[in-house]
Amino acid sequence: MLVAALPFGPSTQLLAQDQGRFVDLGPVTTSQIAPPKVVVWLPPGYDASKGRYGVVYMHDGQNLFDPKRSSFNKVWAADKSALRLIASNKVAPFIIVGIDQPGEDRWRQYFPRSMLDYVSPETRAKLEARGNSKSLIADAYLRFIVFDLKPQIDQMFRTKKDRSHTGIIGSSMGGLISLYAISKYPDVFGTAGAVSTHLPLDDPNWAQAERQDIFAAWRHFVKQDLGKPKSRRIWFDHGTETLDAFYQPYQENLDAALVANGWKKGKDFQSTVYVGTPHEENAWAARMDDIFGWMLQGR
Repeated sequence: MLVAALPFGPSTQLLAQDQGRFVDLGPVTTSQIAPPKVVVWLPPGYDASKGRYGVVYMHDGQNLFDPKRSSFNKVWAADKSALRLIASNKVAPFIIVGIDQPGEDRWRQYFPRSMLDYVSPETRAKLEARGNSKSLIADAYLRFIVFDLKPQIDQMFRTKKDRSHTGIIGSSMGGLISLYAISKYPDVFGTAGAVSTHLPLDDPNWAQAERQDIFAAWRHFVKQDLGKPKSRRIWFDHGTETLDAFYQPYQENLDAALVANGWKKGKDFQSTVYVGTPHEENAWAARMDDIFGWMLQGR
């Protein structure tokens, strides 16, 4: 689906006490990775109710809510999007769990490990050099989320624990790890949001042979790792400016692989192009309503 970039419409007027609230869990203890700081957003009405809520886990937690904590003084404003959608009854109230990224280790924490096995030895060597020859820790990061963080969230808060009410979202490399998560743990995550996904894996200025190699690797990933939809749903998108300008052929290749493997566009996955938008937080904030709305519809 191709859409033009649109600004936010008029914000729903909400009382101050209806803005939900944040719970800072600080660094969450784990033996898997360096303990990351985690911030939880609880929706309006949570404290006054006895109901249970779906949960969306989001990467790059520094850039989700508070501009003062963000890397670029701009954020996804994920809580503001949730407030609009909840107030307009487009989605049921849900909890957001923001997980901070680790700085210089972000690339190797978000890189899907299995992709190294699906590219040629030559491409693999270049990707491993990008990781400074350090071992990738994406599998450890996902184990942290699934076996350490999620049980803690489910214990501390009134959540709906099943996969149909558990989603995961990220942008750029965060889109990669979200796609990897729903492939590795299909019984845990029912929905994933892969926003401006860095499908080139590294510097997008690959030679033609290397690009074709990565295309083939993604087709193998879909068939071997992701498999059939099995009631899972994935949101994909990208813009057309700055880094996002490189993504269209990679996304088209992935979309075709999904369709060939039984995924129905519009039902099992969505793939949207936001014309004129760059690779940055303000652009992602402007389409959060679309992302949350599609992922959480009927959940």
